Amino acid sequence: MDIGYKLLQTKEKGEGILATKKFFKGDTVMIGTIEADNIESNHSHASQMGKNRFAVHGGYITKVNHSCNPNCGIKLNDQNAHDFIAIRTIEMGDEITFDYAMRNYCIEYFPDQCCCGADKCRGQITGWKDLPNDIRLKYKGFVAPYLLELD
Repeated sequence: MDIGYKLLQTKEKGEGILATKKFFKGDTVMIGTIEADNIESNHSHASQMGKNRFAVHGGYITKVNHSCNPNCGIKLNDQNAHDFIAIRTIEMGDEITFDYAMRNYCIEYFPDQCCCGADKCRGQITGWKDLPNDIRLKYKGFVAPYLLELD
């Protein structure tokens, strides 16, 4: 059974996730599960789950790379994990991406230079608190809801 994605090796970003089928806007691309809840601190694979609460997702969710022009957003599922939802059509063969600012209010652990390759790359991977208002509006309905409470 084709789950719609597989692990790939990228030249610039290490491992990533490749779409093996077409997804349309609003489709659930990946279903999130929590592997470790209430971890001690924020880090590159941690998802913020509340003001001072972080978790690590299980499965391939941690292999999805950042993009400043992502094709997926986040919705919380019944287990309070992040499902990845297509925010536009994803063609078979596209890399599945999301903006790390959709899950973390503050990001301080990535290199100075973003390597997502998007036409409108911000140049640096930033958290929700540093996103311009036009990007926040673009992501409406596709970010972790607790980020809206932290503003």
